[in-house]
Amino acid sequence: MQASVEQRTNMQTVVYPILIAISIGHLLNDAMQAVVPALFPILESSMRLSYTQIGWIAFTLNMTSSILQPVVGLFSDRYPSPSFLPLSMGASLLGMIGLAFAPNFFFVLLSVLFIGFGSAIFHPEGSRVVYFAARARRGFAQSIYQLGGNTGNALAPLFTALIFVPFGQKGAVWFVIVAALGMIVLFWVSKWYAVQLHQVNKRRKETMGEKKQISQKIIFALILLVLLVFARSWYYAGISNYYQFYLMKYYDISIREAQLYLFVFMIAGAIGTVFGGPLADRFGRRNLIFASTLGTAPFALILPYVPLHFVLPIIFVTGFILSSSFATFVVYAQELLPGNVGMASGLIVGLAFGMGALGAVALGKIADVYTLKALMVMCSFLPLFGVLTFWLPKET
Repeated sequence: MQASVEQRTNMQTVVYPILIAISIGHLLNDAMQAVVPALFPILESSMRLSYTQIGWIAFTLNMTSSILQPVVGLFSDRYPSPSFLPLSMGASLLGMIGLAFAPNFFFVLLSVLFIGFGSAIFHPEGSRVVYFAARARRGFAQSIYQLGGNTGNALAPLFTALIFVPFGQKGAVWFVIVAALGMIVLFWVSKWYAVQLHQVNKRRKETMGEKKQISQKIIFALILLVLLVFARSWYYAGISNYYQFYLMKYYDISIREAQLYLFVFMIAGAIGTVFGGPLADRFGRRNLIFASTLGTAPFALILPYVPLHFVLPIIFVTGFILSSSFATFVVYAQELLPGNVGMASGLIVGLAFGMGALGAVALGKIADVYTLKALMVMCSFLPLFGVLTFWLPKET
């Protein structure tokens, strides 16, 4: 009896050391991804890139890091390997070296491919580690994990202001150290992960005869979920890739000043992610997704028109509300597909965001053909897609 109670307690207790370590790994992985948009103002000036070319760099990064995630997730659901975690950082390390010394636009694209490959390999496996470490508190655990990623992304404006403005493109070489540190952390996590996989494979053999069909209701819910994340991704792409240029042009501020506003948006997103997971555990995943997506709309709609002194508080609230459901999307998908955690994670964090990366190119084209103002106004309507949440099934 006592052993049974202890076993149940262990199944409900979050494995904090692993959760924190994989979150640090997520931070380091996404910090290296953040180097790419952080370099946009530098590359735009030194290589004389158009907004469309900047969009293609963002597209290459996001499509590589995202569109491959469901494929990697499906493969790792069948053949999971702890070695994928440190190997993912190795690919990003090669990308950082290439990016630091890229002589032209096409070499930049090639370097970004390696960074994208590293991210595509890391995310499905990282989400599976979180799934194991979370026990019964999946919303909370996913929030801590996503906090690492969002914080890494939020550092992009600081990288621009503190590293790339003074040191230029070659400042990217410092991130080789970041990649090496990530490999050490993830190697330690992979040893714990290997033990969990052994236990899961053992249980799977005991229930090999049990197969569950994916119902039409689940397929419909997944399609809606992807559409919601797609709209969210386009809005996020508009702000993170082009809002800095909008601020510099229409408010006549410097590159360094523009990075402050972008940093506030991103760090607010990281804070929102922390609060969102526990709220979803308490009030329901569907309710949190609805409140976050549609709740962003009023602030997004007024952002292109407000005076500069109102931008900071509005962009903070926008980032906070928008990102509060980020972890919840992943957990909702995982619970729809409990037997394919890697594919579910890749589908939301990967495929949906990868399709959203098309927005980076399309939005850049809009900015080139029309104006940055037209781009920001168009983006402001995207959170209204939150009404689709009404058709998501409630959790049982």
